[in-house]
Amino acid sequence: MFMATIIIYMTTHGCTEKAVRLLMGQLHDDINLVNLEGMPDPDLALYDRVIIGGSVHMGGIQKELKEYCSRNRALLAEKKLGLFLCCMYEGSTAQKQFEDAFPEELRTHATAVGLFGGEISFDKMNSLEKMIVKKVARIEHDISKLNHLAIKEFAQKISG
Repeated sequence: MFMATIIIYMTTHGCTEKAVRLLMGQLHDDINLVNLEGMPDPDLALYDRVIIGGSVHMGGIQKELKEYCSRNRALLAEKKLGLFLCCMYEGSTAQKQFEDAFPEELRTHATAVGLFGGEISFDKMNSLEKMIVKKVARIEHDISKLNHLAIKEFAQKISG
């Protein structure tokens, strides 16, 4: 069955956008991509399925994405919904970041939820970000922990 799908996301250094492109390759519907940075209020009435994702940066998801979810909570609760987060942590820390990123009402309504891993790309950071990552995370070089299996499993759940 065809479902009109929109993927709404925000990315700070490109990891979330990379995850979105991988996710699109797993889905077989007509998909519209919307980066909230360029289009702050896409019309959800046009879509049967909504996928929302962002990344943890400096301890939290992008403020605009969080506000978008809160502002559109009632309409999102009427859609087939998928929520995902890109972050470097795993396990309970990643789960806590996911819970902080999305309202409980949407998390419990979502057909699919995913933790897609993350990336650290020093060449995309400013000097303050580099300093913080080196000091707090004790990371000195680029790292990719993008979880391709988690993206595939998310796609299967949201398509089912």
